[in-house]
Amino acid sequence: MGQRKDGDGSNAWPVIPVKYFGQYCPIGQVLYGGVMKTSPAAVSSETESPPATSKRQAILNAAADVFAEDGFAAASIDAIAARAGVSRQTVYNQLGDKDNLFKVVVAEITEKSSADFFRVLDTFPVAPIDLETELTEFSARLLRKAVCDPNGRWLRKLVETEGGRFPELFETWKEYGPGKKYPAIAARLAQLALAGHLDIEDPALAARQYMALLATDLRINQQIGRQTPEEEVDRMAREATKTFLRAFAKRQAPGVGSAPVTTAE
Repeated sequence: MGQRKDGDGSNAWPVIPVKYFGQYCPIGQVLYGGVMKTSPAAVSSETESPPATSKRQAILNAAADVFAEDGFAAASIDAIAARAGVSRQTVYNQLGDKDNLFKVVVAEITEKSSADFFRVLDTFPVAPIDLETELTEFSARLLRKAVCDPNGRWLRKLVETEGGRFPELFETWKEYGPGKKYPAIAARLAQLALAGHLDIEDPALAARQYMALLATDLRINQQIGRQTPEEEVDRMAREATKTFLRAFAKRQAPGVGSAPVTTAE
């Protein structure tokens, strides 16, 4: 098992194996469906995981595991310290109490999830030659990253299980997760509308509808533990894009700039 490294090679979450508890992802990342049992820092391998680059990172990795396994309320600093191989006092010295530690874990994983999302968003076709083809290709990339990203999946599960009881702990997630991603999609769709490719009155609503069309079928598969083949991901992206464009593609006035439509006899 390797590690995905950030720019300077530090603070990297371990790369996750292909399958866990019967859940599959078409690009070989673990999906955390059903009962939350694992986190982006989790290890499932016959070999030892590489050592963390610092005590702080070891604590964060351990905390992600313990919070995922036990939930916030049941997680203890003692369990996190034991998992990290450090003393209880080291946890407090490095990251403070449990509330603060949880906030830092959520913030770091949210940041990593958002960074992956925005790397894909950089490929959005803002000046397309063939809108349907290019938006379909982008949709497939986004579908794989937005839905199969283990960081995002872990965060969604934490929100489902802990958000109602501890809403204050998810301010960072709300601000930097959905709070940044959907407006970013909306901004790209607005660019296409301004350029005459789309007919959109409310880009924010269109962005939510686009993401819903894109992700629904794959998330259903995840919930029931069904493997989604690569070609089916491509089909989902293609059908979602077609449906979206039927609703929002710019309609050309009859007889303006186009040849008369003819049908074969």
